[in-house]
Amino acid sequence: MPARILLVRHGETAWSATGRHTGRTDVPLTDEGREMGRRLGARLSAEPWGGLPQAEVVSSPLSRARETAELAGFGDRLRTDERLLEWDYGQYEGLTGPAIRAETQPGWLIWRDGVPGGEKLAEVCGRVDDFLADVDARAGVPDPDTTVMHPADRDLVVFAHGHLLRILTARWLGLPPEYAQRFKLGPATLSVLTWEYGARAVERWNDAAHLD
Repeated sequence: MPARILLVRHGETAWSATGRHTGRTDVPLTDEGREMGRRLGARLSAEPWGGLPQAEVVSSPLSRARETAELAGFGDRLRTDERLLEWDYGQYEGLTGPAIRAETQPGWLIWRDGVPGGEKLAEVCGRVDDFLADVDARAGVPDPDTTVMHPADRDLVVFAHGHLLRILTARWLGLPPEYAQRFKLGPATLSVLTWEYGARAVERWNDAAHLD
């Protein structure tokens, strides 16, 4: 099978459970979030995944992503990459979307309006593009702007954050970063980016079967 990129959003935190924007604040997993990580690990240790013994594993440096990876059984080969940090929400850190629209900015949409004092969407996209270019370079894959690609032979498992992984998926498909709005992604879910006839594709998305 061609190499894949497996995406895992971190498990539940107290902020994610209540819809608060969690960028650089290092909010820990809840007990439920830790159980999510363990259930994901049980799933990935079974067939057809078999523990992914040959896969490279990388995580955001924030503890909620790292702990999810560790609970899933990947702590012994985990490395971190600051390019996988979540969007810096600036002045909107810790606020919910409804609160922002009701109290600060009516009609606000992060994909269109951005965040005051934080990162621009283009800056987050730049981090993601740089990460994917590095993955391609190490794998010997041609430039991502080409229409047809040739997959490498080693899977990559990425533990990170909701908005970041949605943007990564849009860019994997060659789409503008704001298209990520259309990719809903729950905590501790499993998604798989892969190839179809030499072109980048999505094989699995927002799969929560292990959490049911």
